[in-house]
Amino acid sequence: MFLTVSTTGTPERPATDLGHLLHKHPGKAQAFSTSFGTAHVLYPEADDERCTAALLLEVDAVALVRRSKGRGGRGGAPDAALAQYVNDRPYAASSLLAVALSAVFSSALRGVCRARPELPGQPRPLRIEIPALPARGGAALVQRLFAPLGWTVTADAVPLDTRFPQWGDSRYVRLVLESDTVTLAEALRHLYVLLPVLDDAKHYWVAPDEVDKLLRAGEGWLPAHPEQHLITSRYLSRRWSLTRQARERLELARLAESDDSAVEEIDNAVAADTDTEPPTDTGTGTGVGDGTEAGPGTGADGGPGADTETGAGTGERSVPLAVQRREAILAELAAAGAARVLDLGCGQGQLVQALLKDVRYTEIVGVDVSVRALTIAARRLRLDRMGERQAARVTLRQGSLVYTDKQLKGYDAAVLSEVVEHLDLPRLPALEYAVFGAARPRTVLVTTPNVEYNVRWETLPAGHVRHGDHRFEWTREQFRTWAGEVAARHGYTVGFRPVGPDDPEVGPPTQMAVFTLASGERPHEPRGTREQHEQHERHEKTDEKEAKAA
Repeated sequence: MFLTVSTTGTPERPATDLGHLLHKHPGKAQAFSTSFGTAHVLYPEADDERCTAALLLEVDAVALVRRSKGRGGRGGAPDAALAQYVNDRPYAASSLLAVALSAVFSSALRGVCRARPELPGQPRPLRIEIPALPARGGAALVQRLFAPLGWTVTADAVPLDTRFPQWGDSRYVRLVLESDTVTLAEALRHLYVLLPVLDDAKHYWVAPDEVDKLLRAGEGWLPAHPEQHLITSRYLSRRWSLTRQARERLELARLAESDDSAVEEIDNAVAADTDTEPPTDTGTGTGVGDGTEAGPGTGADGGPGADTETGAGTGERSVPLAVQRREAILAELAAAGAARVLDLGCGQGQLVQALLKDVRYTEIVGVDVSVRALTIAARRLRLDRMGERQAARVTLRQGSLVYTDKQLKGYDAAVLSEVVEHLDLPRLPALEYAVFGAARPRTVLVTTPNVEYNVRWETLPAGHVRHGDHRFEWTREQFRTWAGEVAARHGYTVGFRPVGPDDPEVGPPTQMAVFTLASGERPHEPRGTREQHEQHERHEKTDEKEAKAA
């Protein structure tokens, strides 16, 4: 098993700096023991202009068999007994080489160089060669995995036998990677993850801690990689529970990076029940990816801290406002004849649960930015125990509502229940365009607190909003103005409904806008102002640049 890393340099920036980066002296040949053989590091060439470090891994195949307690096959798979002794592991780059890389070049992989701390962060010309790389997916997959990371990829298929070309190519390739923009630490992390992915096998049991290893090695590049799902699935040996956990954490990392927020700020929609506010209109986790999800008790409706009264703390128990709001939404959806519904900012899934009880709704999609909120929703719905036909009707997805998503197109209706007030006002245009300009369902329902009604809450101090995470709360006139402008920009008509007791002086506690696509408008054809289009194009270009830079 063989790998070389080469770089070029000048007298001012000598190529032999590679020795500092790898923490291995160019003038010495060194050997390191591993549990499966011996790793040798040597430098075939080392001067100011060019330096090459070689890693030669001598694998003891018999020792591997003994360590695996006689289990057959590659990585312990129950193949023929002969495969325990006749296999490619001593020669083909695989998870064995990846483990050796992390053990022998551990400091370089972490980007640490105590002698020259400025070196790890500096990209330099790199050329990596692996003469025998198993690639289950062929040269095309190798290209798809490495090219988005800034590598120029040459992957030449190795023939099964040069004497018999009619036999075709083997599953091995000779790989050459070249780049002037990738640091050595990034290069080693790419190899550490992608070598076993291409081999689609590991020589050891994949335990839960492999998720942490993947995320550490994939930091900065894996969240935005176009083949992220394939990489996570293969790296974790297709263990679904681990793969799902990794994807959730990667999506949080991507959203946090996009919004310049900490992951903890993004995934805080379901917190401990520490709410000290009065019974109020907390609504739902926003699912909009702005890092400002509601804190304690932010289920879609009726969770801890949700509305428990129809009035303003008079002590008279009646139908909770959360239930009234949900019933009002269901009534409008039924009146619209919707069958395929989006619950945008679904929180803990109360509305999704109510929709599932009605057979007229054939497809229900709940979207939220919080993994924890979606986990609670899945438990509430008992997705793991649900029958196949019922499970086919519902999907829970993690996503940010301030970014356009092609998968949200084509639905009859979308619900934004107690969502908009959790966004900063400058972010509303992005939400508006993503829902009304890009997704364009035929019906959109938006509910939000009526700030005028707050005076009726006896336990709510004057001037306070109903929940600490609310960025604003609108009067009836402000809400009607915003909704009217949105409808005019995107080809909708809009009507308004009170939710809860309609006080003659201050109006209802919750206000609802019902947007209906105007006749003659195409439901799924993107529409919006030129400024909105340009803004989203800038966002998409920025995301593409960040992905390429990663």
